[in-house]
Amino acid sequence: MKKKSYKEIPTGGTITSPGNSLSYETGSWKSYRPVRDKSKCTNCLLCFVFCPENCIKVKEGKVQDADLNYCKGCGLCASECPFKAITMKLEEECEL
Repeated sequence: MKKKSYKEIPTGGTITSPGNSLSYETGSWKSYRPVRDKSKCTNCLLCFVFCPENCIKVKEGKVQDADLNYCKGCGLCASECPFKAITMKLEEECEL
């Protein structure tokens, strides 16, 4: 069997229009959700910087919380918070 050249392989993962990721709410994938203790939070914004999904919302330099419609529960925000202001809780515990 002859190998195909890169020109013969169909294109995959094509972004057809910029900004279309907002149309895909992927938050239902998560098993854990970030819960922020406002009394511990110093608004250092490290959670915002490290969030790969840009879920941490900031208004006027202050953390507002995570947009759970897009958060996948990876826990990077919690692991990077130097003040341990964010903990990851099981979804079932939060919905009670």
